[in-house]
Amino acid sequence: MTLARSVRAACIAALAFAPAALAQAPRATGGIPVTAPHAMVVSNSDLASAAGVEVLKAGGNAVDAAVAVGFALAVTYPEAGNIGGGGFMVIRMADGRTAALDYREMAPALASREMFMDSASRAGKASQEGARASGVPGSVAGMITAHMEFGRLPLSRVLAPAIRLAEKGFVVDTALEHSLRGESRLITKFAGAKLFLPNGEPLHAGQKLVQPALARTLKAIAARGKRGFYEGEVAKAIAEEQRHDGGLITLEDLKGYHPAWREPLVGSYRGWTIIAMPPSSSGGITVIETLNILEHFAPLPPARSAGETHLLAEALRRAFVDRNALLGDPDFAPLPVLRLTSKPYARAQAATISPNFATPTSDLESRAPSAESRAPSPEPTNTTHYSVVDAKGNAVSTTTTLNDLYGSGVYVAAAGFFLNDEMDDFATAPGQPNGYGLVQGERNAVAPGKRMLSAMAPTIVLDTAGRLALVLGGRGGPRIITAVTQVLLGVMEYGQSLPDAVFAPRIHEQARPDTLRYEEGALDAAVLSKLVMMGYTPAVATFQPGGYIARIFAIGRTDDGWVGVVDRRTSGGAAGY
Repeated sequence: MTLARSVRAACIAALAFAPAALAQAPRATGGIPVTAPHAMVVSNSDLASAAGVEVLKAGGNAVDAAVAVGFALAVTYPEAGNIGGGGFMVIRMADGRTAALDYREMAPALASREMFMDSASRAGKASQEGARASGVPGSVAGMITAHMEFGRLPLSRVLAPAIRLAEKGFVVDTALEHSLRGESRLITKFAGAKLFLPNGEPLHAGQKLVQPALARTLKAIAARGKRGFYEGEVAKAIAEEQRHDGGLITLEDLKGYHPAWREPLVGSYRGWTIIAMPPSSSGGITVIETLNILEHFAPLPPARSAGETHLLAEALRRAFVDRNALLGDPDFAPLPVLRLTSKPYARAQAATISPNFATPTSDLESRAPSAESRAPSPEPTNTTHYSVVDAKGNAVSTTTTLNDLYGSGVYVAAAGFFLNDEMDDFATAPGQPNGYGLVQGERNAVAPGKRMLSAMAPTIVLDTAGRLALVLGGRGGPRIITAVTQVLLGVMEYGQSLPDAVFAPRIHEQARPDTLRYEEGALDAAVLSKLVMMGYTPAVATFQPGGYIARIFAIGRTDDGWVGVVDRRTSGGAAGY
């Protein structure tokens, strides 16, 4: 039996007890790779991935398919798929053209540096929950802009699968039921409870979810493009919801929103080429700086040995110190991007790593604001990522988010979607930890019209022959950075297959708090003992149930085409043809 047939057989077996409506198209849950000879789509929703394949088969390219997936996720994956949030898209066309699109949310015009501080200059919960937590959404403008620049099909055709899913409905699966149950406290406070928690109980697996208000919104976008969202009835619904609940977003904020084309970051590691997202995402810089530091240790010790864990943790620590202190919105201050991603700077950083001892974060923070060290609050992974490769070799890597699951909780009932709580990704109280334990400085302070710093890391990789090799990204706040880095090391340093690299246990180091986190089983007793002797404070990850360090969604080149991998740590779907 061929690999493709054996994988398909495994998928069919896994679906044997699924409701018929969920089993109409071949799909994979987390942990089951899918192969295909021509094209591949991977996302957090099998229905959204199928929407991408539908558009590819209709003659669309990878950008058309990515936009189709993005809008479909807004229907099928309301916890993080969205038109009420924002994101980043990295594009590499088969002819070699590359692009990076920043459609991160922006602070409203009425926002101010101290808006979330109490009398003791401490950040409260208003940046995480309720109307004031929302930045001006960027997802619709971003996807429409990408489609206008690179897409082939009419916008109405690209949005057709999402409109159909919203209008005719889809069958709720166990992942959505579990998500709604887990976030019912937040959802109950706002208008979304009527649709998602009827009679106070979450929708159950097997029920059909129909979203007529969202269908109307998607039809308006299909007919009018960006204006169908940022002007007219949808914009009025957003502004009215904000006004009613004490938020700051106005009609003028919505009409004035614009995405930004950025110059993609290009790095290298042992002959591989890495194409990544620049600020206002910190992910690309932090991943490239970490890999540049590690490149000076050749070869690396065996994976998950004390030696490799030490070098990886120290490289990440240094990159995160720089990230937290020096990065922000490039439209508000010049950023040292070239220096942080340069090989000479990495060489100097590598020289500061002791072969035998951990470096306390405080010793590296002369450039960073002084801050109290706190453990990050437990929270669910929050973003969603999707990767697309078409039959011509065009590739798109997209990460999008509402920030926390279901964002601020605020639901625009007249238009059918949740609004983000991205204002918490600012340094709402500079020098103090945010909801992820990250301590950030003035460059990421709240300001009107500013984009908040992100840890998202959509990435495209070319092999040593210059061929498209990997398209990947993840969900999980700052843990995206460490997870993407470790998957890249698995493939580029250790020669692992993409599934093995994605499924391997992971560690996490983000400088503050000064604690080395690891997934259960990632480090054996002897390694842990050695790390303690070196000065580390290791602890099992407790970021959310399961202790997972991010979730990865990746596509990799194979001898016969492409393999799509949904992390074993999550649900989702890979689909191809």
